[in-house]
Amino acid sequence: MSSDRSRSGSRSFKVAFIGAGSIGFTRKLVGDILTVPEFGGIDIAFMDISERNLSMVKRLVRRDIDANGRDGVRLTGTLDRREAVSGARYVFCTARIGGLPAFATDIEVPLRYGIDQCVGDTLCAGGIMYGQRGIPVILALCKDIREVAEPGCRFFNYSNPMAMLTWAANRYGRVPAVGLCHGVQGGHTQIADALGIPAGELDYRAAGINHQTWYIQLLHRGRDVSGELLAAYERHPVYRNTEKVRIEMLRRFGCYSTESNGHLSEYVPWFRKRPEEIRDWIDLGSWINGETGGYLRLSTERRDWFEEDFPRWMAEPPERYTPETRSTEHGSYILEGLETGRVYRGHFNVENRGCIANLPADACVEAPGYVDRTGLHIPQVGDLPLGCAAVCNASISVQRLAVEAAVGGDDRLLVQAMMMDPLVGAACTPPEIAQMIDDLLIAQAEWLPQYGAAIAAARERARSGPRLPTRDWQGAARLPVRSVEELRREDAAKTIKAEEAALAAGE
Repeated sequence: MSSDRSRSGSRSFKVAFIGAGSIGFTRKLVGDILTVPEFGGIDIAFMDISERNLSMVKRLVRRDIDANGRDGVRLTGTLDRREAVSGARYVFCTARIGGLPAFATDIEVPLRYGIDQCVGDTLCAGGIMYGQRGIPVILALCKDIREVAEPGCRFFNYSNPMAMLTWAANRYGRVPAVGLCHGVQGGHTQIADALGIPAGELDYRAAGINHQTWYIQLLHRGRDVSGELLAAYERHPVYRNTEKVRIEMLRRFGCYSTESNGHLSEYVPWFRKRPEEIRDWIDLGSWINGETGGYLRLSTERRDWFEEDFPRWMAEPPERYTPETRSTEHGSYILEGLETGRVYRGHFNVENRGCIANLPADACVEAPGYVDRTGLHIPQVGDLPLGCAAVCNASISVQRLAVEAAVGGDDRLLVQAMMMDPLVGAACTPPEIAQMIDDLLIAQAEWLPQYGAAIAAARERARSGPRLPTRDWQGAARLPVRSVEELRREDAAKTIKAEEAALAAGE
């Protein structure tokens, strides 16, 4: 498709959204993109495997587009991924492979073995299995991009596990891929609040790996305020209770983590290995502070509420496309930089290649960079503080094993990835881990085509026994899923939006 400006000043190119049935995120990202004045004549293609979800999202977004006078924007929907990608200059992936049924097994099966996760989508047992499901689909998507997208198409991955999927796309998909996450922006806002200064006055640099990125420099009007951060959090009336894991990591490692309390607690071995101590480190005021299976609960409630109350969504006023409503998600700003030359600074997930000197060159790291008309540029960061690098390197070893396992369908490497995972290794013995892998492979068989032989062997072992004992455990801090009726009584719109805001601020 032509990149030339039309007489009206708009640009013509195609953007494809894979996994577009994610209603809130897809709708917001489209709105962000269409706040850019030059993007009034673009093509947008939605693809999802759910025809019902695809139809609902398309209707909502089309209504928003029309209400904002973006008559030149063409919006299509398809169940065919290759059709969506065909001719695209930019591809965004927001897909969750296996949906909520697979996600539930990521949480429920490990609980039988004493592994208590808050989210389970990046590391730990759930994140590793999520990667096994997602990587084959990412590689198939990369093949489509190579074959039918516009030459030089750029691939932006919003799906988790961010580092594993982006690593696989770059190494095996042969498509330059960039992972996008809002964790750095959310943490920056919280740090400014803790310090009692306007967010716009706090300059920072962050580096590490996705969901384990560290604020390595904090400047207020040119003055280094990093040394003031621990005391600020310890005296804050809210954060001293909701961010106990992050505060402890700050105390021990000297840098604050981008990741929320609940997420971070499941990436390291120290906070969730003893059930009787988990509540000492978390807060149940919001799921993101450490609730067992908290994100699964939120995702289930959000799906049920949206499916039941879609007519109400359609009755609400359309979203407005204005600079004031534009979110801090990277996607629209990157496209704006590439297409118009306006410079955008952010933090991006890319292949390391020496950017962070004391992390492996092949790892997918999260680092500062900038975008302009010539592309995305990642400057050299240098070394992370030694302890911060050690935390990241432990996770990188897990990620590397998990990527190789997913690409080759190698259950031996999969077991090794689980054994090397900090929390899984703290909670389970090697025989327990091997049996848990069997249970997970069996439970997720329909989404793991590369593991056919391993799944057959796992089923045979499950039939013939003997088996190690497991337990029926709901976790140390489980809350029930609220029904649609309960959500309505609690003002569902307010409740869901508040919890989504907590995700954006804390992840």
